[in-house]
Amino acid sequence: MTQEAGKEIEINPPGQPLFRIGFGYDVHPFVAGRPLILGGVDIDHPAGLKGHSDADVLTHAVMDALLGALARGDIGRHFPDTDPAWKGIKSLLMLERLVGMAKDDGYRLNNLDVTVVAQRPRLAPHLPLMRERLSEVFEASTSRINVKATTTERLGFVGREEGISAFAVISLVG
Repeated sequence: MTQEAGKEIEINPPGQPLFRIGFGYDVHPFVAGRPLILGGVDIDHPAGLKGHSDADVLTHAVMDALLGALARGDIGRHFPDTDPAWKGIKSLLMLERLVGMAKDDGYRLNNLDVTVVAQRPRLAPHLPLMRERLSEVFEASTSRINVKATTTERLGFVGREEGISAFAVISLVG
């Protein structure tokens, strides 16, 4: 919809599905004494990620992509790190809430593509389970979800093993 002279005008032709795209990015530094959680999966590693919630950088990138597709701001707006209610919360629970918001707005997942950037640990063995966890939250087939991992060939903060970053692109239909 768009506004013209104070009234909203539908820009999508009647009977045609609405199609929305969002992009998300997140990064967290490593910290000792926390579990490493990516895509809702516990990964065996000597350090976890620093953050207010469980610091699941993969899920945070997905959340920001979803919020972008919905034109609803970012994670900090919905789950501020100043609010003790979100302290230590599982990121998949926050994502579940946002998926509910998307459904309330009349949207469902068309597809999701996620890239995790980490020098270590090796993530390939964990990717199928991450994909499954995300499909459960979105109530969508795993055929609509892709999760992959790469390194930075030892370049930058990821290459120095100081943290992990993630990128996500999502498309929704309504």
